[in-house]
Amino acid sequence: MSTADTPPAPSGRQRSDVRRNEQKLLDAAAAVFVRMGIDAPVREIAAESGLGMGTIYRHFPTRADLVVAVFRHQLDALAVAADNPAAADTPYEVLRRWVHRFADFLVTKHGLAEALHSDQAGFEALHNEFVERLLPVLDQLLKASASAGCTRADVRAYDFMLAIGNLCIGVETFPDYQARRMIDLLLAGLTQTAPAPS
Repeated sequence: MSTADTPPAPSGRQRSDVRRNEQKLLDAAAAVFVRMGIDAPVREIAAESGLGMGTIYRHFPTRADLVVAVFRHQLDALAVAADNPAAADTPYEVLRRWVHRFADFLVTKHGLAEALHSDQAGFEALHNEFVERLLPVLDQLLKASASAGCTRADVRAYDFMLAIGNLCIGVETFPDYQARRMIDLLLAGLTQTAPAPS
């Protein structure tokens, strides 16, 4: 191919547009997956993002590609969410908002194994990555809330993460299941003082 035939390299503006479109797609797909599950029609994601279906398929040729990308996008957002709390928020409010976002993430994660089909090793690697990255963040949030006197200090991050996961499982089984309502009950329980030993 001659130099004259070589397509021009994408400009910085084009690259930033591509990145921005990808972020819009991932945010839209995450919202649709939480609402409708990972089998939601691509047209729903296109409508949510305001982008064409062709753009979605150019970025993510298969549903598995899209689900894994959404999973990683949510994971990245959760891993840094605790670093930028609003100044007016109490540590409890920061914890509560993060836990709600984590619950949305788990809804996507529950569909991940199905999207990857037989790639069990790939699923397990992603699962291990999510535990390794998010457990320290949750531990930090729980300790900050406890130090501020908002919540109990005797809650282990791993136990709490498992509890949230178990409360999210019902989403797949019961059509009117409100995971966030159940999680708010769990969070309210954390604010109670543990009874003194008899």
